[in-house]
Amino acid sequence: MRSTGLALAVVLAWAATGLAAEPVTKKTPLDQAVDRALVCLQRLQEADGAWKIGRSRNPAITSLAVMAFLSAGHVPGEGRYGDAVEKGVRWVLETQKPNGLLASDGSHEMYHHGICTLMLAEVAGMTDGPLADEVRRKLEKAVAVILRAQRKGGYAGDPHRGGWRYRMDSTDSDISVTGWQILALRAAKNLGCDVPPEAIESAVAYIKRCQDRRTGGFCYYPNGPLTVPCTGTSILGLEVCGKDYHGSPEAEKAAAFLLQHPPQWGRDPHFFYSIYYCSQAMFQLGDNYWAEFRPKLHGLLLKSIPQRANGTWYGRGFDDATYGPAYCTAMAVLSLTVEYRFLPIYQRDESSLAK
Repeated sequence: MRSTGLALAVVLAWAATGLAAEPVTKKTPLDQAVDRALVCLQRLQEADGAWKIGRSRNPAITSLAVMAFLSAGHVPGEGRYGDAVEKGVRWVLETQKPNGLLASDGSHEMYHHGICTLMLAEVAGMTDGPLADEVRRKLEKAVAVILRAQRKGGYAGDPHRGGWRYRMDSTDSDISVTGWQILALRAAKNLGCDVPPEAIESAVAYIKRCQDRRTGGFCYYPNGPLTVPCTGTSILGLEVCGKDYHGSPEAEKAAAFLLQHPPQWGRDPHFFYSIYYCSQAMFQLGDNYWAEFRPKLHGLLLKSIPQRANGTWYGRGFDDATYGPAYCTAMAVLSLTVEYRFLPIYQRDESSLAK
């Protein structure tokens, strides 16, 4: 009885202070999976802030890992992961070359550059202070690189006009590389960076030339192989290029194709790339497209594909073996957190989605 009375007295004293305990919100399986993944990503980070592919520090993988943290609401210098995020951002900033390029792989430099530029634009939109000032300065130089590298067209009717390819001086283009540049330009434009309208218009025209008119899906390049990841990339590219392109006939036809041919674990050599772009594409389209795609996505990442005990998603596909667990895990987190809407690139105009 004495212990019971003492416990009661403690409870009453606590209540008298007016400091009621905050209710504990039960986390969903999605939240729990994201939490486990972020713990793992933090553990995989190098002391200098970078993330690796194999033995090599890589700015693109580092940028994807940083964006994974940002997408869950973790910003530089604040909270549990603030130090990890800030160190990752600063490491990428230090890799920028005098000409503005952000890349460590010359053969795929525009892949690296587009991803890094997108990350910097997202960071600049989510933080302030000296770090934000430095990011904005280097972001402007990075945007200039993308604009210089866009294919201007060497002859009348050039099918590659408006797109991007692996290198700044490439003469052809593909949807995969182009998608990263469009996302980076859109994010930078939202911050006030100078992105000429004609650059966006030319990119949109290029995307449309890549569509397979019969199926509605999109090809790797005009009249090239039709793929699921290129279809997701193209839908998203159209969706983020302005209200005039939201819910376009091209995007909706492609979305119907994706619902019939969603990313497939074990059969798609670019599975994590596919889910990254397809999740964003369907979320931007909204309405029944996202409502139908969302359970497919969650069924894959939260049920069919087991998250490993250490928090990673990792398989045996081409991308998995090439880029490693940090890449796969970051892409999975970015796919699952699209509806969290912390990343500026994940924002959408709800009023424009009403049918």
